[in-house]
Amino acid sequence: MVELQADANCAVRAVELTKRFGNVTAVDHASMSVRTGEIFGLIGPNGAGKSTLAKMLTTLLPPISGLAFVAGYEIARQPGEVRRRIGYVPQTLSADSALTGLENMMLSAGLYGIPLRQQTSRVTEALATMGLTDVAQRLAGQYSGGMIRRLEIGQSVLHRPAVLFMDEPTVGLDPTSRNNVWAHLLELRKATQTTMLITTHYMKEAEEHYDRIAIIAGGRILAIGTPAELRAKAVGSESLEDAFEYLVGMKSENEVQTGYDRVGSDRRAAQQHG
Repeated sequence: MVELQADANCAVRAVELTKRFGNVTAVDHASMSVRTGEIFGLIGPNGAGKSTLAKMLTTLLPPISGLAFVAGYEIARQPGEVRRRIGYVPQTLSADSALTGLENMMLSAGLYGIPLRQQTSRVTEALATMGLTDVAQRLAGQYSGGMIRRLEIGQSVLHRPAVLFMDEPTVGLDPTSRNNVWAHLLELRKATQTTMLITTHYMKEAEEHYDRIAIIAGGRILAIGTPAELRAKAVGSESLEDAFEYLVGMKSENEVQTGYDRVGSDRRAAQQHG
């Protein structure tokens, strides 16, 4: 039986996490650790198991075997404690298009149980950090894809989580919107030291922004390291994408551009294959 204890230096620590759906093994004995304060990426092709692994770590799916601690608490035995200490940004749209940005934020503040006397200041701070103050009174349905994503990230950090999980946070965004989201994420980490665990298949942003990366395919973690360390594993590789193709044996998907009306369908498609 796997034995594991919380590590004060690790925001996330997992050993041999496994998940099956019928005869399909979605995650196969995955082991990893995420250091406190770092940006850690799960990179893999569609169907690799990265979203399933993230859902286990956020207590949305139970593992069939293995153990993991998140923010010092065991995901299977202490799911409530884990949930109180994490933020989660799913692939699918979570913002309500019929509400303004401010109303979405206030709704989330109530759902997270933030005391009434603190809700206004927390929401004001989150809107400013995400660069949405000037559009707070606008309906979310009128937001661009990048603005929607920043709103959802702002909602997820209102309760000041120790670990922020983001599942394909820039899927379906054009390069300008993606860069804008990342500028605000980096500002968020600078201001709060929040640990971030992010799933993606965008090699360029992973190489530019992630401290360490786990490459996953077929439910197995193939390698973990900094972008430079992963490049070194593939002889002759000049980029993370070269290393990825060497380790996984397939090319990453092309990026797509979208606005509000298409971002929901893009995220649903990514979720179905995650």
